[in-house]
Amino acid sequence: MPVTTVSTTRSPSSSRSTLRRILALLFAAVLLSAAAPLLTLAAAPPAAALGNGLALTPQMGFNDWNAYGCNVSESLIKSTALAMHDNGMQAAGYTYVNIDDCWMTHARDGGGRLVPDPSKFPDGIKGTADYVHSLGLKLGIYEDAGLQTCGGFPGSLGHESADAQSFASWGVDYLKYDNCYAGPGCALNSCPNGSKQPAETRYQVMRDALSATGRPILFSLCSWGEDSVWTWGAGVGNSWRTTGDINASYSSMLSIFHSNVGLASSAGPGHWNDPDMLEVGNGSLSVTESRSEFSLWAEMAAPLIAGTNIASAGSTTLSTLTNSRVIAVDQDALGRQGTLVSSSGGLDVMAKPLANGDVSVALFNETGSTATITTSASAIGKTGAAGYALTDLWSGATSSTSGTISASVPAHGTVMYRVAGGTSGGGGGSTTGELHAVGAGKCLDLPDSATTPGTQVDIWTCAAGPNQTWTTHTSANQLTVYGGSSQMCLDAYDNQTSPGTKVEVWTCNGQPNQQWTLNSNGTVTGVQSGLCLDVTGASTANGALAELWMCNGQPNQQWTLG
Repeated sequence: MPVTTVSTTRSPSSSRSTLRRILALLFAAVLLSAAAPLLTLAAAPPAAALGNGLALTPQMGFNDWNAYGCNVSESLIKSTALAMHDNGMQAAGYTYVNIDDCWMTHARDGGGRLVPDPSKFPDGIKGTADYVHSLGLKLGIYEDAGLQTCGGFPGSLGHESADAQSFASWGVDYLKYDNCYAGPGCALNSCPNGSKQPAETRYQVMRDALSATGRPILFSLCSWGEDSVWTWGAGVGNSWRTTGDINASYSSMLSIFHSNVGLASSAGPGHWNDPDMLEVGNGSLSVTESRSEFSLWAEMAAPLIAGTNIASAGSTTLSTLTNSRVIAVDQDALGRQGTLVSSSGGLDVMAKPLANGDVSVALFNETGSTATITTSASAIGKTGAAGYALTDLWSGATSSTSGTISASVPAHGTVMYRVAGGTSGGGGGSTTGELHAVGAGKCLDLPDSATTPGTQVDIWTCAAGPNQTWTTHTSANQLTVYGGSSQMCLDAYDNQTSPGTKVEVWTCNGQPNQQWTLNSNGTVTGVQSGLCLDVTGASTANGALAELWMCNGQPNQQWTLG
């Protein structure tokens, strides 16, 4: 069996040869023009994520603003990074150590570049980044899309390219980009009529400037939920604030939860709704309320950015921030934001499907008195089992149920369960078998039983081997081959959406180019492209390659699983 290989070292959105792209697009355009009278194209696909290969699960880290305000310094960032390295936070997944506002001087230098405040950062941002990197962590920084930052320091409006180059040269890995002073005449967060520059446009300019540096920099939009950012943020940033600023009170946390919980359809791998930083360990939040915030943020697949004094954090705060079972829900590879199953009288039930078919359930009591909250396996999308296993994600206790999921929940508290067993319309219903190419009478195949990401799939005489055994994952819209550490996903090459795009296998990452729909008419369509899985040239020969093509109902686009 011939082997077809392509590059094996890429991020999900790495660039390819520009000439190759141009030729492929021209070729596709000619074919489309010639076939126009005969073909009807599928509906336009949904907007794709930013595609910089970052934040495939929600980012985790620290930001100094909630605990320190403008009192940021090199010594604070270094001591926090060292504490995260030593206290278990880094091991738990916290990666970014982020500097917020007030780190720079009030004027740019003679070349128009930002200047780190030498009294706060005597080694500059580069020296601070070098130290953070030496611990295996990453450094984040703050700027603003307007004329000034919210603290009155130079903003990036009109200086995006120069500032992005500065960040890259300093070794910055993360940019939090605020939204103050958004145009001529604008005050802190208000502008005269007609003077405000559109947020989407300003953010796009910095997106492109960051990309041009060649350095991978996570882009976090801090637009406070303005301009319905969740409707356009996915193509611009890796996350976007959906609300105003949080403060360390239960009422603030509750209000932000209500604003963010209904936006699940906008979130996914590489692009997340951000209900602001964690206040765990701060202000008037009780231990119970802090656990609720952490639970709800994890259930909503939100970035987990700690905003407390990490170097002095007590054991209770650290045990909340490093709960591995809850973090696993937030970081689940399926990348689904949990949704409300029911909400009545301040008693909320949320369900979040997980990549292995489990479902995470959060029972949240908004009220001031202890209450029993009850739901069922069927309500959260579980079916097909006589019993289900429950794991309490805070206590670690395990139990079983025939279907009822219930707990006595303290005032302002949250109980979280991981529910296993049966199948899940929301999480992991699956079917396994050969994927038969009807027109050729052969099977979708990995040449020579290859296990290398980037191998293009073909068709071959059916042999019931593991390289021809595919599993559909209903909620994730994935088609996988092999299993365990060798599992790979069917993938549209380089996030391309044009006819003729190669279909290959790649490490599963939840991106839209790895999502497929098996349709009742026998076609398999790419969710991102709207195109059909196609045997090239309608060939029936062993080794004929698979690609994406416009859906046309021909036998070389017909497939059956079983």
